[in-house]
Amino acid sequence: MPHRFNPQEALIASMVLMSAADGPMTDAEQALMTRLVRDLPAFGDFSPHNIATATETVLELLAMPDGLERGAGLVRDALPMRLRETAYLLACEVAAADGEASQGELRFLQTLRIGLEIDRLIAGAIERAAKARYQVV
Repeated sequence: MPHRFNPQEALIASMVLMSAADGPMTDAEQALMTRLVRDLPAFGDFSPHNIATATETVLELLAMPDGLERGAGLVRDALPMRLRETAYLLACEVAAADGEASQGELRFLQTLRIGLEIDRLIAGAIERAAKARYQVV
């Protein structure tokens, strides 16, 4: 297992960690992650096929004690400040995509927010925007 992610892998790791925070990754979460990787400029030269490699690395991390915290630390270490809010947004998108965030997801979001050194007000705005995107009629 690598000791460092590149920035794109770190962005993927933030999504996979969020998905794992409340149990196994669902098909809907996998589809969302693939769509985000395909559509967002941050992944311009990254193939969606490489999601599996980054996911496997995160799953290895999760088998370790404190895997979520270790993963959040690796995400932080791999990202420049300008991409940390992007990582947080991607994690929020995964949490919001299946409706209401679970307690495990909320705990992980707090861990990630603190680890990425994101201001509470900014985090709140990102969370609210993600929630608003996934409201149903």
